[in-house]
Amino acid sequence: MRRYGKNPDEDDIRVRPNPKGNRPRTHTRPKHEDAEDGMVLTVDRGRLTCLVDDRTVTAMKARELGRKAAVVGDRVSLVGDLSGDKDTLARIVRIGTRTSVLRRTADDDDPFERVVVANADQLAIVTALADPEPRPRMIDRCLVAAYDGGLSPLLVLTKSDLASADKLLEAYTPLGVPYVVTSREELENGDAADRVRELLNDRVTAFVGHSGVGKTTLVNALVPKDRRRTTGVVNAVTGRGRHTTTSALALPLPDGRGWVVDTPGVRSFGLHHVDPSRVINAFPDLQPGTEDCPRGCTHDGQEPECALDAWVAEGHADPARLDSLRRLLATRERREGD
Repeated sequence: MRRYGKNPDEDDIRVRPNPKGNRPRTHTRPKHEDAEDGMVLTVDRGRLTCLVDDRTVTAMKARELGRKAAVVGDRVSLVGDLSGDKDTLARIVRIGTRTSVLRRTADDDDPFERVVVANADQLAIVTALADPEPRPRMIDRCLVAAYDGGLSPLLVLTKSDLASADKLLEAYTPLGVPYVVTSREELENGDAADRVRELLNDRVTAFVGHSGVGKTTLVNALVPKDRRRTTGVVNAVTGRGRHTTTSALALPLPDGRGWVVDTPGVRSFGLHHVDPSRVINAFPDLQPGTEDCPRGCTHDGQEPECALDAWVAEGHADPARLDSLRRLLATRERREGD
């Protein structure tokens, strides 16, 4: 057995190796100064498909990001194998600041929010005029989510050959929401895609709608080279379509003049995450009237001292706009039905 003297030097000290076989923890993280920028196109079971320059790269989230998740539309920084070759894998080491976020919950009682898409400029709410029947409450909920997330809404009405759009548009004209009406024949000959595309140029637009409304059919017409499987038959009993889009996917418009994000069909759009006080931000003509409201006023028509009634009565805003605001606020408190 080796003995140490009274004054051993450092070379005489035996340091036992780490019994766990790993390096000690440190708070210092690599800066990844050589990381390249990209955009998340789709997410599938922990694997993210990203666009880096003109290459499609498969990546995974780096451990140092912790619980922070990347979603479709995120601007990210990647390291590793960025060749895009088969069986290669890169790592996402940074997620950029988001300019907008579209969120939803499963229902109004579910506190767990799901980020649908990030950094979109516009939300296209696709609704069929018949087969299945339009659901105004679903439209209202999507509008609230758009306003809350910083997206501009666009109403896309399909199947106008089966029913008129006049009645539905009467309810949404006061909101000032832009709209486009299409028929199935126009989708087939390309006229509908041309008219819709004019409203999408130079923007990132997320498409949402419940199953069977023709959302993915429209996306296929807009981006014909990247066709997705479309909806089959609408159930004759429930009046609902069947989900065929199972994950969100960002697709570039022809000539590189914008992006469309096709999202899975939804049957409910929960608003548990939305603070009702922020909905008024979508009504700049009504905002000044709230200055005389009592603190904590909900503006929902149930507060006797709400100053918005007097503001509208004095002619500062259209009464239909106040009705629209209160209808949207009511949807936040109401659970989505059929």
